Order: sequence, then structure tokens, then C-alpha cells
Amino acid sequence: MDDVKPAKTASPAISPLAGEPIKRADAEKLAGVLKAFADPARLRLLSLIQSAPNGEASVSDLTAPLGLSQPTVSHHLRILTEAGLLERDKRGVWAYYRLVPTAIAAIADLLTPPRKRPTKKTR
Repeated sequence: MDDVKPAKTASPAISPLAGEPIKRADAEKLAGVLKAFADPARLRLLSLIQSAPNGEASVSDLTAPLGLSQPTVSHHLRILTEAGLLERDKRGVWAYYRLVPTAIAAIADLLTPPRKRPTKKTR
């Protein structure tokens, strides 16, 4: 993978639902990631990429299903990539995007109250 970009926005280590106040810097990080989620086109992009045959898609794969122009789709993909939710892999003239499962899981975990989180079974 030639051009995988690291996430620029890392999620905070503590949940706002953990029972203790979240630090301002952590709140700002989490708000940035949630802002990236909070757009219907971006939610659809995440869904389309996740459901793609190889779990990845290029801008050209995504414009028609979204009904948006290439520059608009590229803009949304950039926001999701900068939030750490997608990885970008450049191959020749095409860039392919795929979800970062650990980032998605971390956000879900942060937004799940501790008493509602599934417990891990030990053997």
C-alpha cells in the first residue's frame, strides 16, 4: 500500500459517558470525528465503501451511487480520511479508500455507556 495516510484526528482515550468529566482537548477531538460522521453523504460513503466487494472503493466507484460530483465526493472522502475513519491508498492515478475498523470501533466504544458495553467472557 503505497500511499496510506495516517489518521490526523485521534479519538480521545476517555468517553464522555464514563462518569467523569472529559478534558477539553479530548472533547474537541471527539467532536471533530463526530462532525465527520454527521453528514448524510459521508454516512452513505462509509456504507458504500464497507459494502464494496473488496471493502474499498475509488472516487469513480462512489460518484454515481451518491449522485454527487467527483469534487464533492473527494471533499467528503478527505474529511473522513482526516478524521481517521478512512485510509487512502494511491495506485497509479487512482486512490482507493477503505474503512479503519479500529477507529469506527473506538468511536462506538466511546459512545457506549460503561454499564451497556458487552462484557468479555473469560475461559
